[in-house]
Amino acid sequence: MRIQFSQIRYLVLALFLLVLAACSAQGSTAGSSPTAAADSGSQAQPATAVAQPTATTKVEEVKISVSGAFALFPMMTVWAEEYQKLNPHISFDVQAGGAGKGMTDMLTGAADIAMLSREPRQEELDQGSFLVPVTIDAVVGTINANNPYLAEFQAKGLTPEESNAIWITGAITTWGQLLGTDATEAINVYTRSDASGAGEMWALFSQGKAQEELIGTAVNADPGLAEAVRQDPLGVGYNNIGFSYDQATGLPIAGLQIIPFDLNGNGQIDPEEDFYDTRDALNAAIADQIYPYPPARALYLVTKGAPSPAIADFYRWILTEGQAYVADAGYVALPEARIQEALALVNE
Repeated sequence: MRIQFSQIRYLVLALFLLVLAACSAQGSTAGSSPTAAADSGSQAQPATAVAQPTATTKVEEVKISVSGAFALFPMMTVWAEEYQKLNPHISFDVQAGGAGKGMTDMLTGAADIAMLSREPRQEELDQGSFLVPVTIDAVVGTINANNPYLAEFQAKGLTPEESNAIWITGAITTWGQLLGTDATEAINVYTRSDASGAGEMWALFSQGKAQEELIGTAVNADPGLAEAVRQDPLGVGYNNIGFSYDQATGLPIAGLQIIPFDLNGNGQIDPEEDFYDTRDALNAAIADQIYPYPPARALYLVTKGAPSPAIADFYRWILTEGQAYVADAGYVALPEARIQEALALVNE
């Protein structure tokens, strides 16, 4: 019995030592690193370390301030809204106050971008104005929808010479003089009081050189001038397309009608000159250059010096994907050749 007990004791001890050795080997393997395995002659290769971000990268917020022409304001608000959807870190402050105010704000640093609805002055170029064309629109003559002579005037149309006599020299003062009748009622003439591209375009169409030559009751801003004519049955004025036609319907806004141009000077509006019933018909005539330039013209965005990288990216988007919004907003797209010229200018 002693021999059997000894054998069992030795057998148990041997099993215990085997288990202990196995546990030690497992712990050594689990705790080893790739480097240790390589150092010990193993063929395993070191694992590639993957950097883990410790915090979310913060995108720098950018705010772009824009000031200027009423003509470009509706289009600019659409572009700003759509671009911000794609770039949430960029915000815009867009304010309309007239082309002159926009240029002053931009040149003095009160705004990053000016909206310009006329050609630049030499003194503005001398101060570093950097212009990029973005779309086209026009100024139209407006008349009260309840004018007693509306039908006669729309059948006859307006020539640049007659516009000169009404808005610049004052040689025509009554409806009878304009229409060749014995009517004695005065033509109530309205113009812009603020420095505006619309005023300059109307002066140029009227064979003048500058807005300051225009006479009449001066009213501030596009909406103000439109409302003044709407409230005066004998009133005439001029407005940018965006403030002459209803954005929703494309028809002249309630209370206003559009003064047609007698382009060939034959004293009547011929079928090919009759394109004022809807905004789309007028814009087609502008695109085809049937409607005169001026008062049609290109609209510009302007910075002092070359645009910043953020603004340059915005310009590139306007001149590419942004052009898809132009027609629906009531504007005319730039010709493709001019778009490419503008892109080249931004990319310099």
